[in-house]
Amino acid sequence: MISLFNKVNTSLSSDSYSAMNEKVDWSQLPTELWLKIGKYLDNHIDILRFRSVCQSFRSAIPPSLPNSPSFPLQIPHPIYISLNNYLNQSTIYLIEPTDASSNSNLEPSYSSKGWLIKVQASENQPLSLLSPVSDRKLSYPLSSNNSSVMLWNLIDYRVIELCKSYTIGKTTRFSSSVIKVVIYPNFPWTSVEDCVSCCIFQEGKLGLMKHGDKKWKLVDDKNFYYDDVIVFKGKFYVTDKWGTISWIDVCSLKLIQFSPHLRGFGNKKHLVESCGSLHVVDRYYSEDMRRNYVGRHRHNRDTVVECFRVYKLDEEWRKWIDIENLRDRAFILSNSCNFSVLAKELIGYKGNCIYFRDAFDVRMYNLDDDKVTTVDFNHCIDKTLWSHSPWMRC
Repeated sequence: MISLFNKVNTSLSSDSYSAMNEKVDWSQLPTELWLKIGKYLDNHIDILRFRSVCQSFRSAIPPSLPNSPSFPLQIPHPIYISLNNYLNQSTIYLIEPTDASSNSNLEPSYSSKGWLIKVQASENQPLSLLSPVSDRKLSYPLSSNNSSVMLWNLIDYRVIELCKSYTIGKTTRFSSSVIKVVIYPNFPWTSVEDCVSCCIFQEGKLGLMKHGDKKWKLVDDKNFYYDDVIVFKGKFYVTDKWGTISWIDVCSLKLIQFSPHLRGFGNKKHLVESCGSLHVVDRYYSEDMRRNYVGRHRHNRDTVVECFRVYKLDEEWRKWIDIENLRDRAFILSNSCNFSVLAKELIGYKGNCIYFRDAFDVRMYNLDDDKVTTVDFNHCIDKTLWSHSPWMRC
């Protein structure tokens, strides 16, 4: 909220800026100023917290535009356009403790650390808690007497939105042919008419669809070997199996090459944004899997992993930098989105590690020793969520 006020202050005159730095009664500020502040909020959790402060704040801005994107969103299938498919949205949150949420049962080393949680929201449906890594649906924690669901007062915590992910609802057996889908823009103040979706389907084809289109448009009719797509700096960026990154001009449906060939010898490339830079994580399958790595097996998410290699794109010199140490960062590669976190601020995560899923379930690759280990998974969230329970990472 402090950074938000700083943004607003820069737009005010110097006299007003000086006044804002003095102690004032916020309730006496003009209503139009609250509206201006509220328009700087670009995600639902910040708007929710803003509107929960008092009646004046709540009346200053609506929860969102009436025609903003609402999920699940009905979209055509990239191949079988007659099928009804729905796009689901999930959000990854970082939840940090505050003085109001302090728990004396926590070990001192964990008392100031936060955790990750993935939430899927649908109209007229209760929130679903999902694993940040495996996307498994998790049980709600129970109260102390195990008779009712535990209630969380999010006002007592710092809740920070890290990223959004999207999946096609598994309504038919054909839904699994969609490997990855993203949508942009998608903010509370965005009209659904402005939204554009991009997907990788059928083992590596690249499709694009604007809201209202009856079918997806094939972006590249020559290259059917795309591995990943993300939104980076307000554009769709894609990588193919050779590690060449391009961005999509949504108006002309043209691909603009953004990087040289990586020439990595891994089996699947993942795009990750970390600290404002674009990274490619190259996934290597085990020797037995590499021998069988043909055609329809290219995008088997449960294939056994042997190791990873990480590369960072130097945008100024347009060259790849081999990254041997992520330091305090951890990369999470889930089926629906990839992102990075500062591991030392989280319970259950280690720096310089990559978390992912393969045939052995949720796994961790440590760049320090090049070892892959299995991470325990607890399918039920209970009161130990305030400590270092494994559900927070799996």
